Amino acid sequence: TPMLKFALALAATTALLTAPAAQARPKLTGEQKLAQILDGREAGDPVDCISLNRARSTKIVDGTAIVYDAGSTLYVNRPVNADRLDRDDILVTRTFSDRLCSVDTVQLHDRTGNYWRGFVSLDKFVPYRKVASAN
Repeated sequence: TPMLKFALALAATTALLTAPAAQARPKLTGEQKLAQILDGREAGDPVDCISLNRARSTKIVDGTAIVYDAGSTLYVNRPVNADRLDRDDILVTRTFSDRLCSVDTVQLHDRTGNYWRGFVSLDKFVPYRKVASAN
C-alpha cells in the first residue's frame, strides 16, 4: 500500500539522517579515558612494586596506561613505551615473586590476531584512592 511504502521510506530516511550524528561523537583520548576511570580519586606517592595477589583485574587504556584494580586502590602504571598499549591486547607477565615492579616488562599478545606484539617496560605505580566525601 502507498501508506506502508511511505512509512518505510520515512523510517529509512530517518535512520540515514541519524546514523552520522551518532558516529560524530568525538572519540575520547587515552588521557580522557584515564581521567574518567580515576574520577573521584586522589593520587598518592608512586611506589616501585605492587602485590599481584591484591590485583583483582587490569585495564589497558589505549596508548596511555595500565590500571591495576586492587580493591579500594587503583594503581596506574604509565609504561615507558605506553604508545604500544592497545585494549585488545592480552598482558602476559612473568615475575619471580608475587610482586610486579617498575623494572619488569609486560609482553603484549594480540587477542584477535593471536600473535605477539612486543612488550612494554613498566614504570612506577601511582596509587589512586577515593576521596573522602565532605558530608
